[in-house]
Amino acid sequence: MNILIDHPKPEVKVGILFLKRERAGFVPEWGAHIEQLANDQLKDCPFNLFTPKQKIVNIVTLRTALDECAKEGCRVLVALQPTVSDGRMVPALAQYSRTPVVFWATPEKQEGDMISACSLVGAHTFAATLAQTGHPFEFVYGMPGEAQTVKDFSAAVYRAYAYSVIHSGSAGLVGYHAPGFIDMHVDPASMQANLHTELFHIGMHEFIDSVHAISDDAAKEDLNKLKRIGLPCTDDITQADLLLASKYYLCMKGMMDTMPLSALGVRDWPELSATQWPYLAMARLASEGYAVACEGDVDGALSCLLGYASGCGACYLSDWLEHDEHHITLWHGGAAPFQLCKGLDSDIPPAIGRHFNNKNPAVVNATLKTGMPITLFRLWHLNGKYLFTAIEGETIKPKRHLKGTNGLGYFPDVDINRYFKRMITAGFPHHPVIAEGHVKEHLRALVESMGVEFVD
Repeated sequence: MNILIDHPKPEVKVGILFLKRERAGFVPEWGAHIEQLANDQLKDCPFNLFTPKQKIVNIVTLRTALDECAKEGCRVLVALQPTVSDGRMVPALAQYSRTPVVFWATPEKQEGDMISACSLVGAHTFAATLAQTGHPFEFVYGMPGEAQTVKDFSAAVYRAYAYSVIHSGSAGLVGYHAPGFIDMHVDPASMQANLHTELFHIGMHEFIDSVHAISDDAAKEDLNKLKRIGLPCTDDITQADLLLASKYYLCMKGMMDTMPLSALGVRDWPELSATQWPYLAMARLASEGYAVACEGDVDGALSCLLGYASGCGACYLSDWLEHDEHHITLWHGGAAPFQLCKGLDSDIPPAIGRHFNNKNPAVVNATLKTGMPITLFRLWHLNGKYLFTAIEGETIKPKRHLKGTNGLGYFPDVDINRYFKRMITAGFPHHPVIAEGHVKEHLRALVESMGVEFVD
């Protein structure tokens, strides 16, 4: 059995707003054609769509439609003008919408001497006005159904969704950062001021009590689910070890689902690791799209959230172990998401084992897939501001086998020595995040919309 599974994607509820006119204008037949093409594309998109019944032609009807979208729980709005609509609606859109807006403009009919739609002019006007108000938005331009339009539309919606998740979310911290890891110290004031994310603190004893409050029956039921994945055990891992790992998993998952928390950092050592590491549980959560980080790295968890919510799949929080001119050794104690690791039928299959250092359970020893395009990125704070960086490369065969999660990133277009010095000068913490695919510009567009400085 192979452990490779699909990357998880967030469930995004999107409100679709066709902005129209009270009287016919331009070429109504072309507008109707564009609207039909747009609906055809939307039928195949990966989002949960809601289209208000209200025909939107003025401020009153727009407010009614926005109320409908809010009641339906839409986290993103998509605004289309098949032909240019009433520009007086844009202040109302900024005033009454509480979610990011994706403006989708479409081309003119490429026949005749008549202006057919003015869709781009209308969307441009609306977007530029929203920029003046500071309201978040994305912009897509293209003919419905074309491959590039489909790609751009999906990316824009995911970025808008990620913006809404970060700006209306909450992060949790169990305990504190790991001893001496001051580079990962979370600052609640900077987080709220820059990201509008609130921090909730959970005491270590409170967390441990919550873990042990998970019933044995619930842990056994979860362990049966884990066993179906097919991970082998090494190093004399016992049934008791696995049951405690299930309690860790159920506790953290329940905490994030019910509080709820968008991201979670847990101080795993020295308190938890003295008995058992939570890395097996963290690997499972990361594989399911939960933004959870070890060593109390809340900004690291938010980095994973930023990647996952923007459609990049499960993300891996790693150590930057060593580097040369174009390579970085990506290693950590054993909590990488399964999607990024070699499978059970590979030359180095993943397995549940003991930590390389103190020999306590339970970690997932695994090697990152080779030949995988990757983006290394990170969100962090410095002097009251949030910063972000990203570089693109691929994974290649590691020079040697290492216990824990082992991988080697190759970045042919980056002078890693120069980049590393630049990053540590800017306070880059020692945990980078890895996502599958080349998504630097996608993430850059997202963080810049959030007012976060991109550092090269």
